[in-house]
Amino acid sequence: MPVEKTGFVRGCSLSPASPSSVCSRTGPHGILKQTLNRFFSIISQPSSCISLVVKHRVAFKVLWSALVLACAGQTHGQSLIEGKVTLPKPQPAMEPPPHYEGQIGQVAPPDPPVAVVYLEGAFPTASTSPAFVTNQVFQLGMQFHPAVLPIQVGTTVAFPNEDDFYHNVFSYSKPKRFDLGRYRKDDRPPPTIIFDKPGVVKLYCEIHHYMRGVILVLDTPYFTRTQTNGLYRLENLPPGNFMLNAWIDEKHIFKKPVTLEPDQRLHVDFQSK
Repeated sequence: MPVEKTGFVRGCSLSPASPSSVCSRTGPHGILKQTLNRFFSIISQPSSCISLVVKHRVAFKVLWSALVLACAGQTHGQSLIEGKVTLPKPQPAMEPPPHYEGQIGQVAPPDPPVAVVYLEGAFPTASTSPAFVTNQVFQLGMQFHPAVLPIQVGTTVAFPNEDDFYHNVFSYSKPKRFDLGRYRKDDRPPPTIIFDKPGVVKLYCEIHHYMRGVILVLDTPYFTRTQTNGLYRLENLPPGNFMLNAWIDEKHIFKKPVTLEPDQRLHVDFQSK
């Protein structure tokens, strides 16, 4: 568990004024309080130059033990699912479209196929809020990158143009219809859209008709995108009965019921037909 310079470790904070309240999930409070009191007593003792290094080494060991105790409860009981999704073969390279006035460079190859694996069910309330992070879909080499972006409902997505010419991103999908208009690389900040309804949002470019992208808006906080070899790993999952989904496209969605126990590790593969 890395210790950040700011004094925070996975949501926990240190305060000399209140050594017993390191975080909301301290575990064995008595042991934690004693350990932190010992740490602050070591730090506050007068030291000679010879003992200064030794004192800080001992203090660091004590502090490390306190932090492990303080935060152990945050990951206790959480499970993971890993496995592999059989992916379709990459599409053959398309013939480059004819150049148009103002176009610079060649068309880049599209992203290889991937799947989105996600968990559905009744989750603890604290785990269902979307993270305050802005995702991005780039326009680069006259392609969308990533070509498939899974997000949680309520997430903001930015659409930066990294090409040296105009793009125009739009969608007619029911979960989110929008048209960003034409804009260039130098137009800052890049336009953003909040996706507030679950579903599949297909992306297009009004200028480059071969550009395709998908934003999969999910009503779950537990999802991941596979690697290009189909491997995936879903971590920090709560216990309970859920439905595990593998989404390749709108015509290929595979489901398997799973039961997760605390600290369980499951292996689930999806074989597409």
